[in-house]
Order: sequence, then C-alpha cells, then structure tokens
Amino acid sequence: MDEIVKIINDIKAGKIKPIYFLMGDEPYYIDKLTEYLENNLLTEEEKGFNQMVLYGRDTTIDEIVSNAKRYPMMAERQVIIVKEAQDLSKNFDKIESYVNNPQPTTVLVFAYKYGKVDKRKKWIKTVAKDHLLFESEKLKDWKVADWIKRVLQGRGFSIEPKATIMLQEFLGNDLSRIANELTKLEIILPKGSVITPDHVEKNIGISKDFNVFELRKAIGEKNHHKTFQIFSYFHQNPKSIPKVVLIAQLFGYFSNLLKYHGLKDKSPGNVASKLGVHPYFVDEYRIAGANFPMKKVSAVISKIKEIDGMSKGVGASNLPDIELYKEFLISVM
Repeated sequence: MDEIVKIINDIKAGKIKPIYFLMGDEPYYIDKLTEYLENNLLTEEEKGFNQMVLYGRDTTIDEIVSNAKRYPMMAERQVIIVKEAQDLSKNFDKIESYVNNPQPTTVLVFAYKYGKVDKRKKWIKTVAKDHLLFESEKLKDWKVADWIKRVLQGRGFSIEPKATIMLQEFLGNDLSRIANELTKLEIILPKGSVITPDHVEKNIGISKDFNVFELRKAIGEKNHHKTFQIFSYFHQNPKSIPKVVLIAQLFGYFSNLLKYHGLKDKSPGNVASKLGVHPYFVDEYRIAGANFPMKKVSAVISKIKEIDGMSKGVGASNLPDIELYKEFLISVM
C-alpha cells in the first residue's frame, strides 16, 4: 500500500511517467491504480479527445503504439489505457522500440492482471528503469485481517477482531470482494462506528456463531456439543461453506497445530510468525496444543485425509455430509 500511496502522490505532484505497467496476481490494486489514472490525469473536458480505453483482446501492440504516437488535442497530454493487457502477452516484445523512445505527451497505461511478464526481458527492464513498473502481489492469508483493519482506519471506522476474522474466513484473500463488503458496511453505518460481529452477520450474511472460526475454536477446546452444532449447521446450510473448503480448513488447522508442537519458542509473536496466523489466534493454538498431543494431531490429520477421500467416493458411496462430520467428530473427540 505504501508504494501505491507514493505513486499517487507523485502524480499529484506532477511527476507523471510516460508508461505505467501494472502487473501481478492481485487484481485489486491494479484496478484501483488504473481507475485513479483514468480519472485524474485529464480534466473532463480534455478526456473527450485525449483519453482512450482499449482492451487487450480487441487490440494489437501495433495499434496501441500508433495511437500512442499521436499528439494531444488542446491538452498537455493524451492518456491511453490498455485493460486486460494479459491478453497481449504473446506479442509484448513488439513494444520494445516504443518503450525505448516513448511519446513524451502520451501516458500509456497497461493493466496486466492474474500474472506477470518475465522480468528478464529487455523491454520490461527498461520500463522498470525509466518508467513505472508496479507489481501487485497476492496478499498472504495471515495478512488479510491487518489489511481490513488498515483500510477501515483510513476510512474512519474500526472493527472488532472477531468481525475481522469472520470476514477473512468467509471471503478469503479476495481483496475486491472484501472491499465491496466493507463498502456496504460503510454505507449502512455512521462514520466512526466500531464494526462488530453482529454488523457482519446482519449486513453481509456471515453467521457469527456458526463459521469455521468458531468450529476450530470449539474443536481446540474439545467442546463436543458446540462442534456438533456447527457441523449440523453446515450440513443444513451447505452454501455457508463448501465441503471441500471445510475439509481444507480443518487440514490447515491441524497442520498448523503440528507445527506448533514442533516450536521451541512458543512466545505469541514467534507462534504468529511461524504459523503465519493473526496474533488473535495464538491463544487458540495454545489451548488446542494442550488438548491435542502431537501423536493425536498426526492421527487427526490422517483421518482428515481419509474423510477427504470418502467425500470423493473413495471407500464410501455417496455418504451424507453429516455422516462424514460424525466420522471426524468421533475421531477427534
């Protein structure tokens, strides 16, 4: 985010590059930067003759370069934005001559999503050196909670830890989806509000009591009743979490618990760092570690692998989800 702030501040200060190449696996930041460039480099009056939006699947490098070499009309510059530029990936080498000698009155923007250009290529090295190359990395799962907190702080809101984790568990690390849901909450709640699990449940539709976060907690505490309640809820509401996602979450949880047992330094900071989890979860792993010795954790992981096979028809034909959950519950508890 700091890099994005610097790019925007440079643009505001008039330090505008002839070429912006935005690429990476995380589309959210690419979309946001593209949107900013599209909305702020020209006035509304100038855009009519001097701003062009192209799409990779509908254009060619030759056409882009031809347009880029034009002069602006009654404006200081023209802006050409190429969205979905990844569709041009096989032909980008053709842009090398333009990258070496760009039209100074043109701002050429490429939005290259869901991947990266090979940075060993000569032309992309020139972009990085003489123009602007931005790489949008996919956010690690364990960093999503802090990202949510920072975004809301920047907009005048705060959020309770459990509400943050609910959003993360339900939406994963899809920043665009998370941002959309946060916008809903911002519209509904007055500025300065503290977003609670109740707000998330009521306005986004994520149950504050029946979710993977609460399931892991109940399992770690060996709370049989609560664990079965949540499994029953998932069975009755299959859209709340796909079975394959649930099994993957359980596997990840017990895999982390196995790592926890292997740590010599079990201080909260080291546990959060080594397991790649939010500090909010550290105490949960401490309790689960006391309830599940390493040998038991290994056995549970084996059982999860077995249940994963059963869910795909291996060794059990069309076994109902609730029966799979019972199998797991008996093994764990």
